[in-house]
Amino acid sequence: MYRYCLNTSTIRGQKLTLVQEIELAAKAGYQGIEPWLSEIEDHVRAGGTLADLRKRFSDAGLTVEGGIGFAEWIVDDDAQRAAGLEQAKKDMDTLAAIGAKRMAAPAAGAQDQVGLNLYKAAERYRKLLELGELAGVTPLLEVWGFSKTISQLGEALLVAAEARHKNACLLLDVYHLYKGGSEFTGLKLVHGPAIAVLHMNDYPANPPRATIQDSDRVFPGDGVAPLKQIFRDLKANGFNGVLSLELFNPTYYERDPLEVIRVGLEKMKAASSDA
Repeated sequence: MYRYCLNTSTIRGQKLTLVQEIELAAKAGYQGIEPWLSEIEDHVRAGGTLADLRKRFSDAGLTVEGGIGFAEWIVDDDAQRAAGLEQAKKDMDTLAAIGAKRMAAPAAGAQDQVGLNLYKAAERYRKLLELGELAGVTPLLEVWGFSKTISQLGEALLVAAEARHKNACLLLDVYHLYKGGSEFTGLKLVHGPAIAVLHMNDYPANPPRATIQDSDRVFPGDGVAPLKQIFRDLKANGFNGVLSLELFNPTYYERDPLEVIRVGLEKMKAASSDA
């Protein structure tokens, strides 16, 4: 059975505190939450503590399914990559302190680089996984459809496989798979448990793939993504992970945040149970 999670980007435009987002996610009926590292840092800067956050998540009945950060662990420049790995270690220690299980690991810093060697990327992902083992937090290799590095499912599969680490796994996203040009039929080749988290959203027929942006994402079921087929294939491969609602739609930012995440949860459940 899937676990339903809120990525806090969905209501970031309402300018809430992380404490307010925790309260709303619990009230809306979510089981998990994916905060951004920047929000955790804001909480601490405002005088809060990581121990306080951990208790708030626990008291609200929410598991911290992951955290969103942008450490530059994959880049070619040695000094920049060393700093990125140090940042990743710090981020994972922070996430561990609030009880988080995972951290997003996109190709931050290399998103504009063409031709990054994927076998070198695999070595670097292995190093990140080793740091994650020490922290007790698993970094999830994330596909960014707009990126020039790891923008497609096949690239992510190569990097994850060649990292040669037992904890290697993926963070996929309906919108990003479409944006990057991957065909959803490729999901048939992915062992279900290798997908730890699936970011849930949908996309309209227009704008076209070449110009569509994060802000164009819509609620699951409100666009043209083949969600029924996606879940049919994932279910057949044994996927039983976390579904996390991740949207950046400015029209939703103008609405009541509780209404937005309640509607999102209902539509996410409907899309995932329809296969």
